[in-house]
Amino acid sequence: MDMYEKTISSQSIFKGVIVDLRVDQIQLPNGDGSIREVVSHPGGVCVVPYHDDGTVTVVKQFRYPFGQVVTELPAGKLERGEDHRLAGLRELEEETGLTADSFQYMGALLASPGFSDEVIHLYLARGLRQGPCHPDPDEFLELCRLPFSELLEQAMDGRLRDAKTVAGLLKTKVLLGL
Repeated sequence: MDMYEKTISSQSIFKGVIVDLRVDQIQLPNGDGSIREVVSHPGGVCVVPYHDDGTVTVVKQFRYPFGQVVTELPAGKLERGEDHRLAGLRELEEETGLTADSFQYMGALLASPGFSDEVIHLYLARGLRQGPCHPDPDEFLELCRLPFSELLEQAMDGRLRDAKTVAGLLKTKVLLGL
């Protein structure tokens, strides 16, 4: 069955600092027309900083769209065309002050494929060394180092709800056989 949709026209609605929005007129596989609203995002990277003692460094920060403080893995936005591995190393050091001897790629996630083209790349960082943090001027972070088992429990019972964090923890569990 052919499920592909054909773009007939595309109109840019908004160009922002982080995202762009366009509205596309499309042709459905059955020949009917429809529209698609697409949020374009340069992508992101998320890092699981796994310490030798079985703990993980997470960050707590206020997330404006939800009006609450969210616990999540260190992460950040890619600059357009930026190498995601280098961005991951940068974000790890900026947000946590950590550098890693081992930086293993764990794959990519489609953040919300129903309306956004954002792709988030996941890394597992090990062999960690602590240095100074230097977050962006608009980032206000609290660092926490928690047992991996506790974070996994929070991911499973719903206390941790950030999708990239949950996915990163679950991939780490499988990868390390924990």
